[in-house]
Amino acid sequence: MFNPIADILQKHHIMILDGALATELERRGRDLKDPLWSAKILLEAPELIKQVHLDYFNAGADCAISASYQATFEGFARRGLSQTQAADLMRLSVKLAVEARDEFWANPANRAGRPKPIIAASVGNYGAYLADGSEYRGDYGLNERELRDFHRPRLAVLAATEADLVAFETVPCLLEAQALTHLLAEFPQTVAWM
Repeated sequence: MFNPIADILQKHHIMILDGALATELERRGRDLKDPLWSAKILLEAPELIKQVHLDYFNAGADCAISASYQATFEGFARRGLSQTQAADLMRLSVKLAVEARDEFWANPANRAGRPKPIIAASVGNYGAYLADGSEYRGDYGLNERELRDFHRPRLAVLAATEADLVAFETVPCLLEAQALTHLLAEFPQTVAWM
């Protein structure tokens, strides 16, 4: 299976990630004090997310991480959104990063001496959905099967996008890491980092 990170590292010996999306959105005036965090901006100002991705590419980033860290079916349902709307927003998070990358890469001057940037679809941990600080502790009171069941629908959506890989971020406990690793077996064509 093709590994986009290994490919960049083999050819360029270094890969530069984008910066903190949420921090940059806040710097540009967005209030992220919300259980959806930066995923809230998918609803309010998606073009701003695209612009932040584009700015990071212009600053030298080789990888953009989508605005889907706290984008979950359960979190969007709390906002009154349907499963279809939630899935559409998850796909939009990747689409915005892809569009920014493609716009950046369309300029031949941006190709000199660097790899074509890649897109990582962000998957936050279960505690990120809870938005109660447990994302740093991992003490959710769930077993591995329950964690796999929680992550499966979102991973199915994000694995089917144009993202080059999935980024499992801020995984705070071994049990959730095992659940995600075992869940990846259901998506054999998906490259991921944790």
